Amino acid sequence: MIGILGGMGTQAGLDFCNKLAMLNRGKVDQEYPLFILYNKSNIPGRPESIGIQTKELSIIPKSSINVLKYNKVLKSLLAGCRSLEKSGCKFIVIPCNTAHYWYDDLQNKIKIPIVNMPKEVFNHTKKNCKRNSKIGLLATEGTLKTKIYDKLFEKNFNLIKPTDTIQKKSVNKTIKYVKMGNVKLAEKTLRPAINYLLKMKCKKIILGCTELPIAIFAFKSFKKVKLSKIFLDPNLILATSSMTKYR
Repeated sequence: MIGILGGMGTQAGLDFCNKLAMLNRGKVDQEYPLFILYNKSNIPGRPESIGIQTKELSIIPKSSINVLKYNKVLKSLLAGCRSLEKSGCKFIVIPCNTAHYWYDDLQNKIKIPIVNMPKEVFNHTKKNCKRNSKIGLLATEGTLKTKIYDKLFEKNFNLIKPTDTIQKKSVNKTIKYVKMGNVKLAEKTLRPAINYLLKMKCKKIILGCTELPIAIFAFKSFKKVKLSKIFLDPNLILATSSMTKYR
């Protein structure tokens, strides 16, 4: 059974569950995968707890993080993982990129495996893209500042991010609109960030916040999501690797 720690945000967790089911559509109920979604929406805000204060998107070392805020998020994430562990899940997935800043501390305290979403995205990219390709990254400021993706991609790819202005006016607002349920406005708001990365000649664009695939693909068929030539959807990639592990 797959354990899904969701609620970061709720729409993203549901999007992951939908993709998990769509990847393994059965003719009868019994052919679908067994999973538990814990929509733990009361987990403290991840970017806020990392301490997004400055304008520059530079790395934040753990030594400078507010320890109380960091531990508060860790405690909440840990409670969610332990609940899934006690429920009989064989492994856990967390459809939130920023939450993977806490990954090592979580895995050290949980007995069952936690699938690392950014690592799965890297492995997928490595198989499908040429070395040193330009790869765009759209994500929360928390994910950008903690360099969750940089640490994986920097030796093999040229990771390109939006300017600070585009990040704040386009990406941040898009994430906010999806959380509010205004998907049409979210899709429109994200266009400047996508156009910028395409102008920078990125071969692929990682939708590195699980709200972003909702903005991009909300009104498209699942087939189009799977066949996308430009976008890398971490939720879809995680769902695919989850099904491989499940089987």
